[in-house]
Amino acid sequence: MKRRDFLTGFAACTALSSTADAGNIYDRHIVTMNRSYPAGQIHVNTTQRFLYLTTGGNRALRYGVAVGAAGREFRGQATISRKAMWPSWRPTQNMIRQEPAVYGPFRAGLPGRHPQNPMGAAALYLAQGGHETFYRIHGTHQPWSIGQGFSSGCVRLTNENVTDLYQRVRTGTQVFVT
Repeated sequence: MKRRDFLTGFAACTALSSTADAGNIYDRHIVTMNRSYPAGQIHVNTTQRFLYLTTGGNRALRYGVAVGAAGREFRGQATISRKAMWPSWRPTQNMIRQEPAVYGPFRAGLPGRHPQNPMGAAALYLAQGGHETFYRIHGTHQPWSIGQGFSSGCVRLTNENVTDLYQRVRTGTQVFVT
């Protein structure tokens, strides 16, 4: 698939509200795309700040996301290698090195459900070539961050939306991030 075709396909999406009230643009919606994708794939458009779970044909569930800050975001193709509800979290050594005041106090890690654990309610772990990356699709306790380039590189959804997505995907799901 050509990058240009992918971006064009998602740029032309038309949102159809999944509820009577359209609500926030970053709420979960069923959308129609001008291009067909196989069911069960995840496509993340980091520019538009949306994650699409394809449902077959030209339909998808669209979720608003926060993405990595400029220069930190993940790009490419991956697969979901594992899934976890209320995962524990530990900052990487690189995160501690880049922002010691922010991440240093948590170098020992935080358990799931801890209010300062940035993984939120669920995490989908991404692998490339059979090797786990440090990137995740996960929840957040900071719903105001959705729609922003905010994190250390992961794709964040509200806890409600990541729980919904978690229930709809399985390990082995293909993920495309542009």
